Amino acid sequence: MSQLTTADKKRLLRNMLYARRFEERCYEAYVERKIGGFLHLYPGQEACAHGVIEAARPGHDYVITGYRDHVHAILCGAPPKEVMAELFGKETGSSKGRGGSMHIFDVAHRFMGGYALVGGPFPLAVGIAKGIKLKGGDEISMCFLGDAANNQGSFHESLNMAKVWELPVLFVCENNLYGIGTRIDRSTAVLDQYKRVCGYDMPSNQVDGQDIDIVYAAAQEAIEHVRSGKGPYFLELMTYRYRGHSMSDSNAYRAKEEEQEWNKRDPIYILRDRLIAAGELTADEYSDLDKDILQEIETDAIKYSEESPEPKIEDLEKYVLAENDPYVHGGPK
Repeated sequence: MSQLTTADKKRLLRNMLYARRFEERCYEAYVERKIGGFLHLYPGQEACAHGVIEAARPGHDYVITGYRDHVHAILCGAPPKEVMAELFGKETGSSKGRGGSMHIFDVAHRFMGGYALVGGPFPLAVGIAKGIKLKGGDEISMCFLGDAANNQGSFHESLNMAKVWELPVLFVCENNLYGIGTRIDRSTAVLDQYKRVCGYDMPSNQVDGQDIDIVYAAAQEAIEHVRSGKGPYFLELMTYRYRGHSMSDSNAYRAKEEEQEWNKRDPIYILRDRLIAAGELTADEYSDLDKDILQEIETDAIKYSEESPEPKIEDLEKYVLAENDPYVHGGPK
């Protein structure tokens, strides 16, 4: 197993900080009424997606997730400006402005979508893995979902078939302790999610999801298992979201003491402070990096989205049926 180099860690720090600022700018754009519909943000969980996808082959392996999906799409290679344009409902968006926040999709980079139905991605991830095995490919299917999704029947059905068929699928549980406003100990009998898969004879692990070094190491082990043909794997990452479930969530149900404790374990600050302590980064360099990222988001993603055209009324039925989708017939026209 390889370890992250200093160059890797600096790149990942930038990527995680970009993800945080991107999501915060989404929050502002929503308040400004430039983004409508539902919006579920990712701050606090950055080490999860970044650590796992860093250990995989982004753009080669398949990724599917729930509705907290912007960061995963970008990590797979989806252009941030197209993701933002999708949130703005513009024709230049990754789903042509038809999907919005919960339905980011980029087949060219093998990001197979965010999905609004809780638990919906489980069987889709298994189906993707079945296709990989039938074709004899070396790709894997990675399914990211929160802890509350594991109470859906599709979770158990999917894990059972994934093991029966020994499919190349990695299930990643980003356990942020809450399903909307309900804490996990009020809704789930077995709190440690990795223990729930023992009934399917599937290897599993639970690690700290706030430390990207730990996530990366655990993800390497899990991905090596899956890619080598040994069947599925379940990885649980203990994490925390710093905002409410969605923009409609007042977040009044969480104790301030709990939030303060998790704020001390911010995944970005953990990596930043580690680099500073090692003499590989200075506070001024970090501050400059932050400013550059904010400017990049504003001049690239936001400006692009604001200036992009709205979908045309005459294209209302476009993409509704497969025969109307140009991608089905040899690519865009």
